[in-house]
Amino acid sequence: MKRIEIHSLEETRDFAQKMAGLCRGKVITIVLDGDLGAGKTTWTQSFGKALGVKRTINSPTFTIMKSYKQEDGEPLSHIDAYRLEGMHQDLGFEDCFDSGICVVEWGGFLADQLPKDRIEISLQEGIDENRVMEMQGTGPVSNAIVEEFVC
Repeated sequence: MKRIEIHSLEETRDFAQKMAGLCRGKVITIVLDGDLGAGKTTWTQSFGKALGVKRTINSPTFTIMKSYKQEDGEPLSHIDAYRLEGMHQDLGFEDCFDSGICVVEWGGFLADQLPKDRIEISLQEGIDENRVMEMQGTGPVSNAIVEEFVC
């Protein structure tokens, strides 16, 4: 597990941009967990921008999922599972996990549907813009990305 201390919005953007560089061209799911206001959507916006997404990325809280195109034409799916708490049905997210990059906020609510090989990032809010982010891979592709990440 890697622990990253963030002290500003700019450092959050830098972290997301570095991750985008490592994930570009891969099929990978990234699960973001943390309290409301911890920076999950802000991180995803910077991540998507670094992948060349032209549209505005905003939280899909009410639509559950939004899809974007990366610069290379591959999909970037953004799922906010917050409203899925307590649901126990398959919602068909497998297609999102099987192509391009998928970012899932509140992944704990989809735990039984997430791919086994994924990057998990926990965002812990501190004072002002300070955050602690803990990142780990759960399989060979995700572990290679996490290991390659340099703070």
